[in-house]
Amino acid sequence: MPNNLDAQRTYAIIGTGGCGKTSIAEMLLFQAGVTKRLGKIEEGTTSLDYEPEEIKRHGSIQPSLATFIHNDARHFMLDLPGGNNFIGDLAYLLKAVDSVIFVIDAVDGVRPLTKKHWAAVKEARLPACCFINKIDRDRADFDKAFQGLSAKLGMKTVPLFVPYGEPQEIKGLIDVLKGKVLIIAENGKAEEKDIPGELNDEITLLRDVAIENIAESDEELMEKYLEEGSLSETDIKQGLRKGVLSGNLIPVVAGSALENKGGEQLFSIIENLLASPLDHAPFEGTEDTSRASQADSPPSCFVFKTLSDPFTGKLNLVRVISGQISAESSLKNMSCGETERLGTPVLLVGKEQTQVKEAFGPGSLVALAKLKNTKTGDTLCDEKSPFTVALPKLPAPLISYALEPKEKGDEDKVYSAIQKIIEEDITLKLTRDSETGDILLSGMGQLHIELAVEKAKRRYKVDIILNTPKVPYRETIKATAKVQGRHKKQSGGKGQFGDCWIELSPLPRGTGYEFEDAIVGGVIPRQYIPAIDKGIQESAARGFLAGYPIVDCKVKVYDGSYHTVDSSEMAFKIAGSLAFKKGMEQCKAVLLEPIVTMAVSTPDEFMGDIIGDLSSRRGKVLGSDSIDGITEVKAHIPMNEILRYASDLRSMTGGQGTFTLEFSHYEEAPPQVVEKVVGEYKKNKADE
Repeated sequence: MPNNLDAQRTYAIIGTGGCGKTSIAEMLLFQAGVTKRLGKIEEGTTSLDYEPEEIKRHGSIQPSLATFIHNDARHFMLDLPGGNNFIGDLAYLLKAVDSVIFVIDAVDGVRPLTKKHWAAVKEARLPACCFINKIDRDRADFDKAFQGLSAKLGMKTVPLFVPYGEPQEIKGLIDVLKGKVLIIAENGKAEEKDIPGELNDEITLLRDVAIENIAESDEELMEKYLEEGSLSETDIKQGLRKGVLSGNLIPVVAGSALENKGGEQLFSIIENLLASPLDHAPFEGTEDTSRASQADSPPSCFVFKTLSDPFTGKLNLVRVISGQISAESSLKNMSCGETERLGTPVLLVGKEQTQVKEAFGPGSLVALAKLKNTKTGDTLCDEKSPFTVALPKLPAPLISYALEPKEKGDEDKVYSAIQKIIEEDITLKLTRDSETGDILLSGMGQLHIELAVEKAKRRYKVDIILNTPKVPYRETIKATAKVQGRHKKQSGGKGQFGDCWIELSPLPRGTGYEFEDAIVGGVIPRQYIPAIDKGIQESAARGFLAGYPIVDCKVKVYDGSYHTVDSSEMAFKIAGSLAFKKGMEQCKAVLLEPIVTMAVSTPDEFMGDIIGDLSSRRGKVLGSDSIDGITEVKAHIPMNEILRYASDLRSMTGGQGTFTLEFSHYEEAPPQVVEKVVGEYKKNKADE
């Protein structure tokens, strides 16, 4: 099998949802002879979108890997999802590759979310080429899409293959540097012809711009270009690759993946211009360490994704950073300190698995089965040469839902099923709310959570109901009251007697609960005072207005009486509870709502819409700051106003907006909120 690292290519296909990334991957697999026919997303016949949820919604929801041979070189191709719900771990996935194929839709051009994808590629410092797809569709506009690359994304583009033919009747492509027309047949093969005379001036201009951009990317080439007015073919090839590897130049190819047009030309760019593993910059590690992508270094791997299946078990997808791994390798997991025997590496084409008993070097993307203690984000390496990859920061979850089993008593089954889903999606978070008892699943959006639950239902046969999580309201008091709690019960034999006087008074917001023992003269024996406190706290936890804990109040027990025979801790506990309930009726109880500090980041053009929307949600804008066209707006806003904010923000900003939340404080809720919350509480009590 090929092991020439100079010729090996490891790359990701990235772009917004619906731009045709998976179709491009299918075209490359077909061109390479891996598949016998072009898979179609609409028909559910692609090799890489194989999960039932992906087939149903006609789009990728998880990355898919394909390994194949083309022109005697090994390709590791990663097809990434494009929707905002499914790119939370994009930074991890980009750590696995050496280059990127950046996809643009010729119909829609540069979309709002495209900027976010391109920013991630730049952050990862990866060489890239651009494929403008769907050039034969209705309303396709190659020129507009191409111009948007520089105008909106700041790319320095080099058009290498542009459309030939009338819109919607594309016959092939024009090789700009060679000055030839490529008539593309159904099998993707191209027949070379001369450019028609009427297109000569246009193509010459494109070629001049391309060569000028190549020259500008290198000082020596620029000097030569200025002196001689042209560059040799060798200069052009070397300058182009150097510019691509440095990230200064982005070669562009047009095509139509569904019509098998542009695959051969894309392969030429991948194999001649994009990076090999040896071109990858050293991987940054923790504690100011680094590891070069070299075959003669000690072995090390980065786990960039975990896949799980109830039948085949867990698969850890790893990028070999340095050295070589094989079935005989045993490496130390730097996260848990355990040594893992790797077993036979598995090569993937979608869900198809092939075990290969050979060594794999830098740049290889392979699956390792049955690793016991390894998860996404871990580094595996030679114990004698320790190295840990510095992990990029993941975005915080944007939305949470409460999970409820359809059948009572199945809570543990639900928790276990979702835990397994989380093993393969590190952007999902599962927690239990200690106050409400809710099982909370947090993710990047409503669709993200819904599909995770759908997958858990299908795989692990558990019925789950999704509910909006409960808002943790609180109750407090605004006035002072002195009341008596007296519990007396006689039923033959020893009775029950407890009597206490308490004073309830409000405390500053955020203080909590305070208890003061002001008993003098032994009117209540010392051993019963804690029981009074316990009865009051238990009553406060059950609430008064709407069943929410009562906070920010002080209780002082200052008088009472007891019976030498009938008094007990239980009697005084009940007395304390009765006194507290009576006092709440006189202390002007109010409902408190949680306020969060929200930071919303959005392109400047959406700032007005964002501020207006926050105000409509009773938000108080604290300020804003703009850097490089991105404005961050900070605001205090009631938690119950933003439970579904993620989808609203996505609609307002075309997927470009992001936000973070942090609890700030509690404030008194307005009358309309109190009326709603108390009304729902009373209705639920009546239904019980």
